[in-house]
Amino acid sequence: MATNFRLSTPFKFLTLLLIILQYTATVVVLAQAPAPAPTGPTNITKILEKAGQFTTLIRLMKVTQLGDQINTQLNNSNQGMTVFAPTDNAFSSLKAGTLNSLSDQEKVSLLQFHVVPTYLTNAQLQTVSNPLRTQAGDTASNKFPLNVTTSGNQVNVSTGVVDTTVSNSIYTDGTLAVYQVDKVLLPMSLFGPSAPAPAPEPLKKKKSGADDVAPTTDAGSANADASGAGVIGSHFRGLYIGVVAFITMLYL
Repeated sequence: MATNFRLSTPFKFLTLLLIILQYTATVVVLAQAPAPAPTGPTNITKILEKAGQFTTLIRLMKVTQLGDQINTQLNNSNQGMTVFAPTDNAFSSLKAGTLNSLSDQEKVSLLQFHVVPTYLTNAQLQTVSNPLRTQAGDTASNKFPLNVTTSGNQVNVSTGVVDTTVSNSIYTDGTLAVYQVDKVLLPMSLFGPSAPAPAPEPLKKKKSGADDVAPTTDAGSANADASGAGVIGSHFRGLYIGVVAFITMLYL
């Protein structure tokens, strides 16, 4: 004989309540879990794409091939890296035409200035020695100096042209650290004040016309004096001869 098994109303209610609670707990756990890092070899552009708001930086990395260079170094060596990543708003804040005014090599140098060939944790940023050497090279004051200072827990970055702060840690895995900055790091070599032009050599003072003819005038005066003296001498000799001749005639 078949038996009909019917669930009571309270049992149905309790079952439905348990299902709802289980679903809610699952949603909360998923919401709190951090976004997983990209799988496979480290890829700086994928990390930036996942973080969002770095479209311009990604485009420049692809155009200059710096992204590929970073990936190659990270995946084929034990050398760590630190990248300061300007947001799209940071690039939008630049003076119009700034990027277009740069040559291809200057764009490479600009991006390399944002990459430190050493893995630096947030704690290490607060104790690092300045100036930091970036992939752009020369740290001389008029080249590519990058200085990092702290104020409490705030990390400040200065290039000599702009000052900004590290506003967020985007990614870190023990080899690569990516920090968000809200200004493009403009190096002195490309955006600093131009070196003053050397002072022109002082012009040699040219002699005036009067000075030029002065020696001639003096010589002329001397010649004139000498000539005058000769004429006077000739007159005296003539007069002397005439007097002598006159006296001689008187005695003859």
